[in-house]
Amino acid sequence: MMAQKRIAIYGKGGIGKSSTASNVAAACADQGHRVMIIGCDPKSDSSITLLGGKRIPTILDLLRQKIDVTEKDVVFEGYKGVKCVEVGGPEPGIGCAGRGIIVAIQKLSKVCESMKDMDLIIYDVPGDIVCGGFVAPIRKGLVNEAYILTSGEYMPLYAANNICRGLAKINTPLSGIICNSRSVTREEEIVRKFSEEIGSKLMAFIPKEQIVQDCERDGFSVLEKASDSSVASVYRELANAIMNNDSSVMPAALEDARLRELTR
Repeated sequence: MMAQKRIAIYGKGGIGKSSTASNVAAACADQGHRVMIIGCDPKSDSSITLLGGKRIPTILDLLRQKIDVTEKDVVFEGYKGVKCVEVGGPEPGIGCAGRGIIVAIQKLSKVCESMKDMDLIIYDVPGDIVCGGFVAPIRKGLVNEAYILTSGEYMPLYAANNICRGLAKINTPLSGIICNSRSVTREEEIVRKFSEEIGSKLMAFIPKEQIVQDCERDGFSVLEKASDSSVASVYRELANAIMNNDSSVMPAALEDARLRELTR
C-alpha cells in the first residue's frame, strides 16, 4: 500500500496555484489514485473546475452560520471521484484568513473520515507565507511535501525565494519547484537555475496556453475538457513526477542581488 501524500502548493498570489492544483488532481484521478483537494482560496477556484463550474459551501461559511458541520456538508465528489473541499475566507474587513484556515482544517480533520483513505491530498494554500496561519497545514502536521509554483518574472521568484526562507525557518523541506510560464524570455532556463541554486529541482515547465483559461471559464479542468491537448500531457507528467517524488531538501534562499541577476 502506498504511503499517503499530503502536499501543499505555495507561490505568489495569482500565479496559477489553483489551476495547477486542480489539473494535477484530475490527472492523478485519471491514473486511478484516490484524490482530495482542499481549497483555501475564497474564490473556490481550486474545486470549481472539478465540479463543472459549481461552487460548494465553504467550511467557514457553515461555521459562521452555527451549523454543526458533518462530512457530507463540506466534502463533494467531482471529476473521476476527486473529493473537493473549500475552506473559505474571512468576511471582508473582519477576521484573519490564516486563523480561519486553522479553524477550518481542525474541523475538517475531526469530521472527515474519508481523508484517511486518500492516496493524495492537495492543500491549495493562498498567497505567500505572510503569517503563521498560512503555514497551518504544515504546522499541524497535515502536510508532508511542499512545492512552490513560480514563473520566470522577478516578483513571483521574489515570493518563491521568500517562501524558501519561511520553509527553512519552520524546518520544512522543499520537494520541488513548478514553473507556470508567463512567456518570459529564457523563462525555463531562469527557473531551472533558481531551482538548482536553492538546492532543489524543477518538477515541470507548464507552457502558457490559452486552452487553460478557456477550460477554466467553462468550469472544467484541462484534463476533462481538453484531454488531448499538449498542456494536458504536461499536467500528466507533473502528476507522475509528484506521485513518484521521494526527495526533498532544505531550501537555501538566494540573496536579492543574485535573484535580480538571474532574471536579467
